[in-house]
Amino acid sequence: MPSKINLNRVEMPKQPPDERRRNFQEVALGYTEEQAMAEAKRCLQCKKPKCVEGCPVGVDIPEFIGALREGDMAEAVRALKRKNSLPGVCGRVCPQEVQCECRCVLAKKGAPIAIGRLERYVADWERTQACTERCEIAPPTGKRVAIVGCGPAGLTCAADLARRGHKVVIFEALHQGGGVLVYGIPEFRLPKSIVQSEVDYVRSLGADLELDTVIGRQFLVKELLDEGFDAIFLGIGAGAPRFMGLEGENLNGIYSANEYLTRINLMKAYLFPRYDTPIRKGKKVAVIGGGNVAMDSARCALRMGADEVHVVYRRSEAEMPARLEEVENAKEEGVIFDYLTNPTKFIGDEKGNVRAMEVVDMVLGEPDASGRRSPRVKKGSEHLMDVDTVIIAVGTVPNPLIPAITPELKTTKWGTLVVDECGKTTMDSVWAGGDITTGGATVISAMGAGKVAAADMDSWLRAQKKHC
Repeated sequence: MPSKINLNRVEMPKQPPDERRRNFQEVALGYTEEQAMAEAKRCLQCKKPKCVEGCPVGVDIPEFIGALREGDMAEAVRALKRKNSLPGVCGRVCPQEVQCECRCVLAKKGAPIAIGRLERYVADWERTQACTERCEIAPPTGKRVAIVGCGPAGLTCAADLARRGHKVVIFEALHQGGGVLVYGIPEFRLPKSIVQSEVDYVRSLGADLELDTVIGRQFLVKELLDEGFDAIFLGIGAGAPRFMGLEGENLNGIYSANEYLTRINLMKAYLFPRYDTPIRKGKKVAVIGGGNVAMDSARCALRMGADEVHVVYRRSEAEMPARLEEVENAKEEGVIFDYLTNPTKFIGDEKGNVRAMEVVDMVLGEPDASGRRSPRVKKGSEHLMDVDTVIIAVGTVPNPLIPAITPELKTTKWGTLVVDECGKTTMDSVWAGGDITTGGATVISAMGAGKVAAADMDSWLRAQKKHC
């Protein structure tokens, strides 16, 4: 243990706000070697590390940080990849501040170790090398597993099962692997080249990837079993949009965040005219919601050329579910936050385009089931906001396609799949994990679900009985 504990973390450099609000290049620039070493040396290398307990995929955090600060970068990569097949993704979008970092003992008196930033540094270092580190792969078992969905849950499950010697085939409905990582998260927060490199890594473990394949249309779940797959994992996400049911919600210029971000991210509307993807480049934009998706939408709207972007949120700043880092970035870039404000209807012009939004002021009452104070309408507070584009980012609902046509799969009243603690569904030989079982959640929680399911599937495949 160092003689004097350093309680101050090394800050990560970022693009200046005035520059980054005009481009889609990555905002956070990453640590230099000197910065990474300085931050790694703050780690106390605890004998009983609490940080590991907070990681949904169980990364041995002191081990990879220890290897980093000793200059053994290859071992740092191996230590990360023993548990996490997507370190470049997690180092950028995982909410470490409420998982591993908040358990760091340094957090009691100062700043915790910047675990996520060090994870990113190690992952980014590996991509500069001629060859990548690949974990040991077990001998073939002769078992075949179908993974439906190439998002974080599916990729993690696929990687773990491939490493255990099973033949894995991933079926993805879109034309690019990555799921929400490519259609939902903007380039300035998670470059698509990073996602592609991690998809390629999973494929290097032996997993095959079948793109443009919609399970539930081209093949039924039961047909996959009939075709010789021994087990199936469903990682189909919660990518269907949720709307508010307000008057005028079908006016031109009103998007779900799903559609808006998909057009910008996956369909590359921000690269016009090289990609001629239609999207409204509003001048006065309102984003409804207070989560990370709302922050992504608002920051994209700025970069697409909006003069003014408002985040309209019905609670106060203290209740916002978005990561503090993303809220701060949005504020620095010029996004305006209208707290305790809620829309009641949308008003269009004679051509059916949205031109205004009626909103009301809210006051906070007692906490609800989520622990946040419930908002109530302040009487007589109705007023109009001029808008020409509205993005509704109030959550998502599970993809209904497969559950609707597979009666063996039981669902909850929210449309999520019913699973046990190991991810086993109510259908024989079928597991599930990620947003399709929890509703919209974090990338790392989906990865944790994929890892739990993979372990149970492996035991079941080997013994043909449930074991967890």
